[in-house]
Amino acid sequence: MQLQRISYSSRSVVEDPFKWAYTLEDYGYTGWEIVQEGSQCLNSKNIQNLKNISETTGLELTLHLPFSDMNLAGLNDSIRAEVIRQMKHHLTLASNYVNLAVIHPGYLSPYGAQVPQEAYFTNLASLREICDFAADFGILVAVENMPDLPKIFGKYPEEMLEMLESIGSHNVGFTFDVGHANTVGVIDEFLDLLTKKISHVHIHDNMGKKDEHLPLGKGTIDWKRVMEKLSDYKGIFVTEVNSVEEGIESLEFLRNL
Repeated sequence: MQLQRISYSSRSVVEDPFKWAYTLEDYGYTGWEIVQEGSQCLNSKNIQNLKNISETTGLELTLHLPFSDMNLAGLNDSIRAEVIRQMKHHLTLASNYVNLAVIHPGYLSPYGAQVPQEAYFTNLASLREICDFAADFGILVAVENMPDLPKIFGKYPEEMLEMLESIGSHNVGFTFDVGHANTVGVIDEFLDLLTKKISHVHIHDNMGKKDEHLPLGKGTIDWKRVMEKLSDYKGIFVTEVNSVEEGIESLEFLRNL
């Protein structure tokens, strides 16, 4: 199998990404998803590095908004305002280079667990505000389904469909994370219910119990079946693994699929 649009994303946030990004095309990647965590976070100092990559490579760039310590469903208004400010800050920095940004939905804090409906509506309001902000830059905000973690929104297909429809923004999309869906046991259900809404796809493997981000073929996911069901999808596939070496391994697995 040869994918036309295959992007690389790394969860490693401590090494300098602006060095290995230049090697991605050599291995067959056509894009890079920049995770706004750790060393990959864009700032006023390293934005020139991104400009150089954009101008000197053919990589298609996308953005993964920050998720550590970020709760869009948080009910402390001041802290949630800071979360949204940071999301907008990263969208602004990347706005000349990307047209799609991945975002995680919120989760229930200890207080939110006592008033889950209020927390859910807060999550929707936060996502709507970020979508409205991103729309001015022409950026699609693609909400990602979540793994099997307690008290987090977006684990189930029906829930994700309702969330996307309730946000109601013209520039809201859906990032289908195959590995996340596998931890909940609902890959087929997502593909049956939301295939036509998929804007972006994350691919990585696991053993079906926790979110391990293994190279493709090292877990329990039936990739041949998944790719057959996604045969009409024309967007980007993003390998989300821990190193460039695991990315190369995943590409080789796909080529032999």
